[in-house]
Amino acid sequence: MESIINAIVAEPPEPGHRLRLVELHGTQTIGLPELHETAGRLAGRLREEGVRPGDRIGILAANCLEWVLLDLAALRLGVVTAGFEPGKFEGDGELLARYDLELLFTDRGEAAGVGGVRAIKEVGSLAEAPPHVAEPHVAGPPAVRYEPGDVTTLKFTSGSTGQPKGLAASVGSIDSSLRAVQEMFQHGPEDDLFVFLPLSLLQQRYWIYSALRYGHDVTVSTYEAAFMAMRQTRPTVVMGVPGFYETAKKHIEARADATGVTREEAARRLFGDRIRYLWTGSAPASAALLRFFGSVGLPIYEGYGLNETCIVSKNHPGAHREGSVGRVLPGKHVLLDEAGAISVRADFPVNTRYEYARPGESERMFGPDGTVRTGDVGHIDEDGFLYIHGRADDTLVLDNGKKIVVRPVEEAMKADPEIAECVIFCLGQSRLVAVVSPARTPADEAAIAARLAQTNAALERDERIWKVVIADPPFTIDGGTLTSQFKPKRNRIHDLYRPEIHDSDRGIHA
Repeated sequence: MESIINAIVAEPPEPGHRLRLVELHGTQTIGLPELHETAGRLAGRLREEGVRPGDRIGILAANCLEWVLLDLAALRLGVVTAGFEPGKFEGDGELLARYDLELLFTDRGEAAGVGGVRAIKEVGSLAEAPPHVAEPHVAGPPAVRYEPGDVTTLKFTSGSTGQPKGLAASVGSIDSSLRAVQEMFQHGPEDDLFVFLPLSLLQQRYWIYSALRYGHDVTVSTYEAAFMAMRQTRPTVVMGVPGFYETAKKHIEARADATGVTREEAARRLFGDRIRYLWTGSAPASAALLRFFGSVGLPIYEGYGLNETCIVSKNHPGAHREGSVGRVLPGKHVLLDEAGAISVRADFPVNTRYEYARPGESERMFGPDGTVRTGDVGHIDEDGFLYIHGRADDTLVLDNGKKIVVRPVEEAMKADPEIAECVIFCLGQSRLVAVVSPARTPADEAAIAARLAQTNAALERDERIWKVVIADPPFTIDGGTLTSQFKPKRNRIHDLYRPEIHDSDRGIHA
Protein backbone atom coordinates (compact mmCIF):
# COMPACT_ATOMS: atom_id res chain seq x y z
CA MET A 1 0.00 0.00 0.00
CA GLU A 2 1.01 3.61 -0.52
CA SER A 3 2.84 5.08 2.48
CA ILE A 4 1.02 8.15 3.75
CA ILE A 5 4.23 9.51 5.26
CA ASN A 6 6.03 9.12 1.93
CA ALA A 7 3.15 10.84 0.15
CA ILE A 8 3.18 13.95 2.35
CA VAL A 9 6.99 14.13 2.18
CA ALA A 10 7.17 13.79 -1.60
CA GLU A 11 4.47 16.15 -2.88
CA PRO A 12 2.86 19.41 -1.71
CA PRO A 13 -0.83 19.16 -0.83
CA GLU A 14 -3.52 20.57 -3.09
CA PRO A 15 -4.38 24.22 -2.33
CA GLY A 16 -7.54 25.22 -0.53
CA HIS A 17 -6.90 24.02 3.02
CA ARG A 18 -5.10 25.46 6.00
CA LEU A 19 -3.57 24.99 9.40
CA ARG A 20 -4.65 27.39 12.16
CA LEU A 21 -2.79 27.91 15.41
CA VAL A 22 -5.03 29.44 18.07
CA GLU A 23 -3.46 30.74 21.27
CA LEU A 24 -4.85 33.00 23.99
CA HIS A 25 -3.00 35.99 22.50
CA GLY A 26 -3.90 35.46 18.84
CA THR A 27 -4.36 33.25 15.78
CA GLN A 28 -1.99 32.31 12.95
CA THR A 29 -3.21 30.80 9.68
CA ILE A 30 -1.09 29.18 6.99
CA GLY A 31 -2.20 27.36 3.84
CA LEU A 32 -1.15 23.73 3.66
CA PRO A 33 0.92 24.21 0.46
CA GLU A 34 2.76 27.09 2.17
CA LEU A 35 3.25 24.93 5.26
CA HIS A 36 4.81 22.22 3.09
CA GLU A 37 7.08 24.72 1.33
CA THR A 38 8.16 26.40 4.57
CA ALA A 39 8.95 23.06 6.19
CA GLY A 40 11.09 22.20 3.16
CA ARG A 41 13.08 25.41 3.54
CA LEU A 42 13.55 24.70 7.23
CA ALA A 43 14.76 21.18 6.41
CA GLY A 44 17.30 22.68 4.02
CA ARG A 45 18.56 25.11 6.64
CA LEU A 46 18.86 22.37 9.25
CA ARG A 47 20.87 20.37 6.74
CA GLU A 48 23.16 23.37 6.19
CA GLU A 49 23.73 23.42 9.96
CA GLY A 50 24.94 19.84 9.90
CA VAL A 51 21.80 17.91 10.81
CA ARG A 52 21.79 14.67 8.82
CA PRO A 53 19.36 11.81 8.14
CA GLY A 54 19.17 9.55 11.16
CA ASP A 55 20.08 12.34 13.59
CA ARG A 56 17.69 13.36 16.36
CA ILE A 57 16.32 16.77 17.20
CA GLY A 58 14.31 17.46 20.35
CA ILE A 59 11.28 19.74 20.74
CA LEU A 60 10.34 20.90 24.24
CA ALA A 61 7.59 23.50 23.81
CA ALA A 62 3.90 24.21 24.04
CA ASN A 63 1.82 23.80 20.87
CA CYS A 64 2.88 26.40 18.29
CA LEU A 65 3.50 26.79 14.55
CA GLU A 66 7.22 26.23 15.07
CA TRP A 67 6.50 22.82 16.60
CA VAL A 68 4.60 21.78 13.46
CA LEU A 69 7.29 23.12 11.12
CA LEU A 70 10.08 21.31 12.95
CA ASP A 71 8.18 18.03 12.87
CA LEU A 72 7.46 18.28 9.13
CA ALA A 73 11.00 19.47 8.36
CA ALA A 74 12.37 16.44 10.21
CA LEU A 75 10.18 14.16 8.06
CA ARG A 76 11.51 15.88 4.93
CA LEU A 77 15.10 15.43 6.10
CA GLY A 78 14.89 11.86 7.44
CA VAL A 79 15.58 13.12 10.95
CA VAL A 80 14.02 11.62 14.08
CA THR A 81 12.09 13.99 16.34
CA ALA A 82 11.86 13.56 20.11
CA GLY A 83 8.82 15.36 21.52
CA PHE A 84 9.23 16.34 25.17
CA GLU A 85 6.22 17.44 27.17
CA PRO A 86 6.75 20.71 29.08
CA GLY A 87 6.67 20.10 32.82
CA LYS A 88 8.03 16.56 32.51
CA PHE A 89 11.43 17.46 31.12
CA GLU A 90 13.96 20.23 31.67
CA GLY A 91 15.48 21.86 28.59
CA ASP A 92 19.14 21.57 29.47
CA GLY A 93 22.35 20.02 28.25
CA GLU A 94 21.58 16.82 30.14
CA LEU A 95 18.57 16.24 27.87
CA LEU A 96 20.80 16.56 24.81
CA ALA A 97 23.20 13.96 26.12
CA ARG A 98 20.60 11.58 27.57
CA TYR A 99 18.65 11.25 24.30
CA ASP A 100 21.54 11.75 21.85
CA LEU A 101 20.09 14.96 20.35
CA GLU A 102 21.83 17.00 17.70
CA LEU A 103 19.72 20.06 18.62
CA LEU A 104 16.99 20.86 21.13
CA PHE A 105 14.39 23.53 20.36
CA THR A 106 12.52 24.90 23.38
CA ASP A 107 10.31 27.74 24.55
CA ARG A 108 11.86 27.54 28.02
CA GLY A 109 13.69 30.89 27.82
CA GLU A 110 16.28 30.17 30.48
CA ALA A 111 17.53 27.10 28.60
CA ALA A 112 18.00 28.58 25.11
CA GLY A 113 21.54 29.39 24.03
CA VAL A 114 23.23 26.66 26.08
CA GLY A 115 25.20 24.25 23.90
CA GLY A 116 22.85 22.75 21.31
CA VAL A 117 19.74 24.26 22.91
CA ARG A 118 17.93 26.73 20.64
CA ALA A 119 14.96 29.03 21.23
CA ILE A 120 11.99 27.64 19.31
CA LYS A 121 11.19 31.12 17.98
CA GLU A 122 14.42 30.91 15.95
CA VAL A 123 12.60 28.42 13.72
CA GLY A 124 10.77 31.26 11.94
CA SER A 125 13.99 32.93 10.78
CA LEU A 126 15.53 29.55 9.89
CA ALA A 127 12.53 28.80 7.66
CA GLU A 128 12.99 32.00 5.65
CA ALA A 129 14.70 31.80 2.26
CA PRO A 130 18.50 31.96 2.66
CA PRO A 131 19.76 35.42 1.72
CA HIS A 132 21.96 34.08 -1.11
CA VAL A 133 18.97 32.52 -2.92
CA ALA A 134 17.25 34.86 -5.34
CA GLU A 135 14.13 32.85 -6.12
CA PRO A 136 11.25 33.01 -3.60
CA HIS A 137 10.67 29.25 -3.88
CA VAL A 138 13.57 27.41 -2.30
CA ALA A 139 14.05 23.74 -2.96
CA GLY A 140 14.22 21.50 0.06
CA PRO A 141 16.74 18.74 0.79
CA PRO A 142 17.12 15.58 -1.32
CA ALA A 143 14.04 13.36 -1.39
CA VAL A 144 13.63 10.90 1.47
CA ARG A 145 11.75 7.63 1.17
CA TYR A 146 10.74 5.62 4.23
CA GLU A 147 10.34 1.89 4.68
CA PRO A 148 7.69 0.55 7.10
CA GLY A 149 10.26 -0.29 9.77
CA ASP A 150 11.96 3.11 9.66
CA VAL A 151 11.53 5.41 12.65
CA THR A 152 10.35 9.03 12.45
CA THR A 153 9.87 9.98 16.08
CA LEU A 154 10.71 9.07 19.64
CA LYS A 155 7.65 9.30 21.86
CA PHE A 156 7.39 8.91 25.59
CA THR A 157 4.82 7.04 27.66
CA SER A 158 2.73 9.24 29.96
CA GLY A 159 3.51 6.81 32.78
CA SER A 160 2.14 7.20 36.29
CA THR A 161 5.49 6.68 38.02
CA GLY A 162 9.18 7.08 37.32
CA GLN A 163 11.00 8.39 34.28
CA PRO A 164 8.88 8.25 31.07
CA LYS A 165 9.85 5.35 28.82
CA GLY A 166 10.95 6.18 25.27
CA LEU A 167 9.41 4.39 22.31
CA ALA A 168 10.65 4.80 18.72
CA ALA A 169 7.59 4.82 16.42
CA SER A 170 7.72 3.14 13.02
CA VAL A 171 6.41 4.54 9.75
CA GLY A 172 4.37 1.38 9.21
CA SER A 173 2.45 1.88 12.45
CA ILE A 174 1.72 5.53 11.61
CA ASP A 175 0.57 4.69 8.08
CA SER A 176 -1.71 1.86 9.19
CA SER A 177 -3.36 3.98 11.90
CA LEU A 178 -3.98 6.93 9.59
CA ARG A 179 -5.37 4.68 6.88
CA ALA A 180 -7.73 2.88 9.27
CA VAL A 181 -9.06 6.14 10.75
CA GLN A 182 -9.68 7.58 7.29
CA GLU A 183 -11.62 4.46 6.27
CA MET A 184 -13.85 4.78 9.35
CA PHE A 185 -14.49 8.53 9.38
CA GLN A 186 -13.90 9.70 5.81
CA HIS A 187 -12.42 13.10 6.68
CA GLY A 188 -12.79 15.37 3.68
CA PRO A 189 -12.79 18.94 2.30
CA GLU A 190 -15.50 20.23 4.63
CA ASP A 191 -13.75 19.02 7.78
CA ASP A 192 -11.72 20.99 10.31
CA LEU A 193 -10.12 18.69 12.91
CA PHE A 194 -9.45 20.37 16.26
CA VAL A 195 -6.37 19.36 18.30
CA PHE A 196 -5.38 20.81 21.67
CA LEU A 197 -3.47 18.09 23.52
CA PRO A 198 0.34 18.43 23.43
CA LEU A 199 1.99 17.83 20.05
CA SER A 200 4.63 15.87 21.95
CA LEU A 201 1.98 13.12 21.87
CA LEU A 202 2.48 11.60 18.42
CA GLN A 203 -1.22 10.81 17.98
CA GLN A 204 -2.00 14.54 17.98
CA ARG A 205 0.34 15.05 15.03
CA TYR A 206 -1.57 12.40 13.08
CA TRP A 207 -4.28 14.95 12.33
CA ILE A 208 -1.77 17.31 10.71
CA TYR A 209 -0.52 14.43 8.56
CA SER A 210 -4.15 13.59 7.75
CA ALA A 211 -4.83 17.17 6.61
CA LEU A 212 -1.79 17.12 4.31
CA ARG A 213 -2.74 13.77 2.79
CA TYR A 214 -6.54 13.85 2.62
CA GLY A 215 -7.26 17.55 2.10
CA HIS A 216 -9.02 19.12 5.08
CA ASP A 217 -8.39 21.89 7.57
CA VAL A 218 -6.77 21.34 10.96
CA THR A 219 -6.76 23.66 13.97
CA VAL A 220 -4.16 23.36 16.72
CA SER A 221 -4.64 25.06 20.07
CA THR A 222 -3.62 24.62 23.69
CA TYR A 223 -5.75 23.26 26.51
CA GLU A 224 -6.02 26.75 28.03
CA ALA A 225 -7.38 28.23 24.80
CA ALA A 226 -9.50 25.24 23.72
CA PHE A 227 -12.99 26.53 24.50
CA MET A 228 -12.24 29.97 23.07
CA ALA A 229 -10.73 28.36 19.97
CA MET A 230 -13.74 26.13 19.32
CA ARG A 231 -16.12 29.08 19.41
CA GLN A 232 -13.84 30.97 17.05
CA THR A 233 -13.07 28.26 14.49
CA ARG A 234 -16.23 26.08 14.52
CA PRO A 235 -14.51 22.70 13.99
CA THR A 236 -16.24 19.62 12.65
CA VAL A 237 -14.26 17.12 14.75
CA VAL A 238 -12.79 17.50 18.25
CA MET A 239 -10.11 15.19 19.63
CA GLY A 240 -10.20 15.06 23.42
CA VAL A 241 -9.76 12.90 26.49
CA PRO A 242 -12.71 12.09 28.79
CA GLY A 243 -11.54 14.65 31.37
CA PHE A 244 -11.94 17.43 28.79
CA TYR A 245 -15.46 16.31 27.93
CA GLU A 246 -16.40 16.08 31.60
CA THR A 247 -15.38 19.74 31.93
CA ALA A 248 -17.31 20.62 28.76
CA LYS A 249 -20.40 18.83 30.12
CA LYS A 250 -20.31 20.97 33.26
CA HIS A 251 -20.00 24.13 31.14
CA ILE A 252 -22.99 23.10 29.02
CA GLU A 253 -25.16 22.29 32.03
CA ALA A 254 -24.19 25.52 33.80
CA ARG A 255 -24.90 27.67 30.73
CA ALA A 256 -28.26 25.97 30.16
CA ASP A 257 -29.26 26.48 33.79
CA ALA A 258 -28.08 30.11 33.87
CA THR A 259 -29.57 31.28 30.57
CA GLY A 260 -32.60 29.07 30.12
CA VAL A 261 -31.48 27.78 26.71
CA THR A 262 -31.67 24.08 25.96
CA ARG A 263 -28.63 21.91 26.54
CA GLU A 264 -28.46 21.34 22.78
CA GLU A 265 -28.17 25.09 22.21
CA ALA A 266 -25.63 25.46 25.02
CA ALA A 267 -23.55 22.66 23.47
CA ARG A 268 -23.62 24.36 20.05
CA ARG A 269 -22.48 27.63 21.60
CA LEU A 270 -19.55 25.87 23.26
CA PHE A 271 -18.41 23.60 20.42
CA GLY A 272 -19.70 25.54 17.43
CA ASP A 273 -22.49 24.55 15.08
CA ARG A 274 -20.55 22.32 12.65
CA ILE A 275 -19.60 19.35 14.84
CA ARG A 276 -19.78 16.06 12.94
CA TYR A 277 -18.51 13.92 15.82
CA LEU A 278 -16.32 13.95 18.92
CA TRP A 279 -13.36 11.59 19.37
CA THR A 280 -12.22 10.24 22.73
CA GLY A 281 -9.80 7.64 24.03
CA SER A 282 -6.66 7.41 26.20
CA ALA A 283 -8.76 6.80 29.34
CA PRO A 284 -12.16 5.22 30.04
CA ALA A 285 -15.21 7.41 29.37
CA SER A 286 -18.25 6.83 31.56
CA ALA A 287 -21.50 5.63 30.01
CA ALA A 288 -23.22 8.70 31.46
CA LEU A 289 -20.78 11.01 29.68
CA LEU A 290 -21.24 9.26 26.34
CA ARG A 291 -25.03 9.32 26.67
CA PHE A 292 -25.02 13.01 27.61
CA PHE A 293 -23.21 14.08 24.45
CA GLY A 294 -25.39 11.84 22.34
CA SER A 295 -28.46 13.50 23.86
CA VAL A 296 -27.28 17.00 22.86
CA GLY A 297 -26.59 15.99 19.27
CA LEU A 298 -22.82 15.56 19.54
CA PRO A 299 -22.03 11.87 19.01
CA ILE A 300 -18.88 10.85 20.83
CA TYR A 301 -16.95 7.77 19.73
CA GLU A 302 -14.71 5.96 22.15
CA GLY A 303 -11.69 3.90 21.15
CA TYR A 304 -8.85 1.96 22.70
CA GLY A 305 -5.09 1.97 22.33
CA LEU A 306 -1.77 2.41 24.09
CA ASN A 307 1.43 4.21 23.20
CA GLU A 308 2.91 0.75 22.60
CA THR A 309 0.12 -0.32 20.21
CA CYS A 310 -1.32 2.92 18.82
CA ILE A 311 -5.06 2.69 18.04
CA VAL A 312 -6.42 -0.86 18.43
CA SER A 313 -10.18 -0.46 18.17
CA LYS A 314 -12.67 2.35 17.57
CA ASN A 315 -16.39 2.97 17.54
CA HIS A 316 -17.46 4.94 14.48
CA PRO A 317 -20.58 5.76 12.44
CA GLY A 318 -22.17 2.52 11.31
CA ALA A 319 -20.30 0.39 13.84
CA HIS A 320 -20.97 1.72 17.33
CA ARG A 321 -21.97 -0.20 20.44
CA GLU A 322 -22.44 1.50 23.80
CA GLY A 323 -20.12 0.19 26.49
CA SER A 324 -17.57 -1.08 23.98
CA VAL A 325 -14.43 0.56 22.61
CA GLY A 326 -15.32 -0.50 19.09
CA ARG A 327 -14.33 -3.19 16.67
CA VAL A 328 -10.68 -4.16 16.33
CA LEU A 329 -9.00 -2.38 13.42
CA PRO A 330 -7.55 -4.16 10.38
CA GLY A 331 -3.94 -5.09 11.02
CA LYS A 332 -4.45 -5.36 14.79
CA HIS A 333 -5.03 -8.68 16.51
CA VAL A 334 -6.41 -8.84 20.08
CA LEU A 335 -5.51 -11.96 22.02
CA LEU A 336 -7.32 -12.90 25.24
CA ASP A 337 -6.17 -15.44 27.79
CA GLU A 338 -8.56 -17.42 30.00
CA ALA A 339 -8.67 -14.61 32.57
CA GLY A 340 -9.52 -12.04 29.89
CA ALA A 341 -6.06 -10.40 29.93
CA ILE A 342 -5.55 -8.53 26.65
CA SER A 343 -2.49 -8.73 24.43
CA VAL A 344 -2.17 -7.04 21.05
CA ARG A 345 -0.20 -8.10 18.01
CA ALA A 346 0.12 -5.74 15.01
CA ASP A 347 0.99 -6.32 11.37
CA PHE A 348 2.99 -3.08 11.63
CA PRO A 349 4.03 -2.72 15.28
CA VAL A 350 4.95 0.63 16.80
CA ASN A 351 8.08 -1.12 18.01
CA THR A 352 9.07 -4.30 19.82
CA ARG A 353 11.01 -2.73 22.68
CA TYR A 354 11.50 0.50 24.58
CA GLU A 355 14.31 2.80 23.55
CA TYR A 356 14.83 4.11 27.08
CA ALA A 357 13.63 2.13 30.08
CA ARG A 358 14.82 0.44 33.21
CA PRO A 359 16.16 -3.13 32.85
CA GLY A 360 13.36 -5.64 32.36
CA GLU A 361 10.62 -3.15 31.40
CA SER A 362 10.76 -3.99 27.68
CA GLU A 363 10.54 -7.69 28.47
CA ARG A 364 7.56 -7.15 30.78
CA MET A 365 5.61 -5.24 28.10
CA PHE A 366 6.70 -6.93 24.85
CA GLY A 367 6.66 -10.63 24.06
CA PRO A 368 9.49 -12.20 22.05
CA ASP A 369 7.50 -11.69 18.81
CA GLY A 370 6.60 -8.07 19.68
CA THR A 371 3.14 -8.86 21.08
CA VAL A 372 2.19 -6.18 23.62
CA ARG A 373 0.88 -7.21 27.03
CA THR A 374 -1.52 -4.36 27.72
CA GLY A 375 -2.31 -5.06 31.38
CA ASP A 376 -6.02 -4.59 30.61
CA VAL A 377 -8.81 -7.12 31.04
CA GLY A 378 -11.78 -7.44 28.72
CA HIS A 379 -13.76 -9.50 26.24
CA ILE A 380 -14.90 -9.46 22.61
CA ASP A 381 -18.58 -10.04 21.87
CA GLU A 382 -20.03 -12.17 19.08
CA ASP A 383 -20.04 -9.18 16.69
CA GLY A 384 -16.39 -8.34 17.24
CA PHE A 385 -16.78 -5.39 19.62
CA LEU A 386 -14.10 -5.09 22.30
CA TYR A 387 -15.04 -4.32 25.92
CA ILE A 388 -12.53 -3.21 28.56
CA HIS A 389 -13.35 -4.26 32.12
CA GLY A 390 -10.38 -2.58 33.76
CA ARG A 391 -6.72 -3.04 34.52
CA ALA A 392 -5.48 -6.41 35.61
CA ASP A 393 -3.80 -4.70 38.56
CA ASP A 394 -7.09 -2.95 39.37
CA THR A 395 -8.58 -6.31 40.32
CA LEU A 396 -8.38 -6.48 44.09
CA VAL A 397 -8.34 -9.82 45.89
CA LEU A 398 -9.91 -9.74 49.37
CA ASP A 399 -8.81 -11.94 52.22
CA ASN A 400 -11.88 -14.15 51.63
CA GLY A 401 -10.71 -14.82 48.04
CA LYS A 402 -13.32 -12.55 46.44
CA LYS A 403 -12.03 -10.69 43.36
CA ILE A 404 -13.25 -7.11 42.92
CA VAL A 405 -12.86 -5.25 39.63
CA VAL A 406 -12.77 -1.66 40.83
CA ARG A 407 -13.33 0.27 37.59
CA PRO A 408 -17.15 -0.17 37.52
CA VAL A 409 -17.30 0.93 41.16
CA GLU A 410 -15.16 3.99 40.41
CA GLU A 411 -17.35 4.85 37.42
CA ALA A 412 -20.48 4.58 39.56
CA MET A 413 -19.04 7.14 41.96
CA LYS A 414 -17.92 9.44 39.12
CA ALA A 415 -21.45 9.49 37.73
CA ASP A 416 -22.18 12.17 40.33
CA PRO A 417 -21.52 15.71 39.03
CA GLU A 418 -19.79 16.58 42.33
CA ILE A 419 -17.08 13.94 41.77
CA ALA A 420 -14.45 14.50 39.08
CA GLU A 421 -12.36 11.38 39.76
CA CYS A 422 -12.43 8.33 42.01
CA VAL A 423 -9.63 5.88 42.80
CA ILE A 424 -10.28 2.83 44.97
CA PHE A 425 -7.76 1.12 47.23
CA CYS A 426 -8.01 -1.96 49.40
CA LEU A 427 -7.30 -1.58 53.12
CA GLY A 428 -5.98 -4.72 54.75
CA GLN A 429 -7.44 -6.92 51.99
CA SER A 430 -10.86 -6.52 53.54
CA ARG A 431 -12.19 -2.96 53.07
CA LEU A 432 -12.42 -0.69 50.03
CA VAL A 433 -11.48 2.96 50.45
CA ALA A 434 -12.17 5.55 47.74
CA VAL A 435 -10.13 8.71 47.26
CA VAL A 436 -12.30 11.15 45.30
CA SER A 437 -11.32 14.38 43.61
CA PRO A 438 -14.20 16.85 44.04
CA ALA A 439 -15.57 18.67 40.99
CA ARG A 440 -15.36 21.97 42.88
CA THR A 441 -13.97 23.48 46.04
CA PRO A 442 -15.05 23.45 48.71
CA ALA A 443 -16.29 19.93 48.11
CA ASP A 444 -19.98 19.18 48.52
CA GLU A 445 -19.56 16.55 51.23
CA ALA A 446 -23.29 15.91 51.53
CA ALA A 447 -23.58 15.11 47.83
CA ILE A 448 -20.53 12.85 47.98
CA ALA A 449 -21.93 11.02 50.99
CA ALA A 450 -25.24 10.57 49.16
CA ARG A 451 -23.44 9.16 46.12
CA LEU A 452 -21.53 6.76 48.39
CA ALA A 453 -24.79 5.46 49.84
CA GLN A 454 -26.40 5.17 46.39
CA THR A 455 -23.40 3.35 44.92
CA ASN A 456 -23.15 0.91 47.82
CA ALA A 457 -26.85 0.13 47.64
CA ALA A 458 -26.36 -1.32 44.15
CA LEU A 459 -23.32 -3.44 45.06
CA GLU A 460 -22.72 -6.81 46.65
CA ARG A 461 -21.47 -6.64 50.25
CA ASP A 462 -17.81 -7.31 49.39
CA GLU A 463 -17.84 -4.65 46.66
CA ARG A 464 -19.10 -1.83 48.89
CA ILE A 465 -16.92 1.15 49.72
CA TRP A 466 -16.16 1.42 53.43
CA LYS A 467 -15.25 5.11 53.37
CA VAL A 468 -14.39 8.04 51.11
CA VAL A 469 -11.39 10.35 51.43
CA ILE A 470 -11.83 13.72 49.71
CA ALA A 471 -8.67 14.88 47.93
CA ASP A 472 -7.52 18.36 48.91
CA PRO A 473 -6.44 19.85 46.60
CA PRO A 474 -8.32 18.12 43.75
CA PHE A 475 -6.30 16.02 41.33
CA THR A 476 -4.40 18.05 38.72
CA ILE A 477 -1.64 17.56 36.17
CA ASP A 478 0.50 20.27 37.79
CA GLY A 479 -0.01 18.68 41.19
CA GLY A 480 1.32 15.37 39.92
CA THR A 481 -1.89 13.38 40.55
CA LEU A 482 -3.03 13.26 36.89
CA THR A 483 -1.08 12.31 33.79
CA SER A 484 -1.03 14.66 30.79
CA GLN A 485 -3.99 12.68 29.45
CA PHE A 486 -5.92 13.22 32.71
CA LYS A 487 -5.56 9.70 34.04
CA PRO A 488 -5.22 9.43 37.83
CA LYS A 489 -1.74 8.44 38.99
CA ARG A 490 -2.81 5.67 41.34
CA ASN A 491 0.51 5.11 43.11
CA ARG A 492 1.10 8.83 43.60
CA ILE A 493 -2.41 9.32 45.00
CA HIS A 494 -1.92 6.43 47.42
CA ASP A 495 1.37 7.90 48.63
CA LEU A 496 -0.18 11.36 49.16
CA TYR A 497 -3.26 10.12 51.01
CA ARG A 498 -1.81 7.11 52.80
CA PRO A 499 -2.50 8.55 56.32
CA GLU A 500 -6.15 9.33 55.50
CA ILE A 501 -6.66 5.95 53.79
CA HIS A 502 -5.34 4.01 56.78
CA ASP A 503 -6.79 6.14 59.58
CA SER A 504 -10.18 4.64 60.47
CA ASP A 505 -11.39 7.90 62.02
CA ARG A 506 -10.87 10.04 58.91
CA GLY A 507 -13.09 10.31 55.84
CA ILE A 508 -16.77 9.91 55.04
CA HIS A 509 -17.93 6.52 56.22
CA ALA A 510 -20.68 4.46 54.66
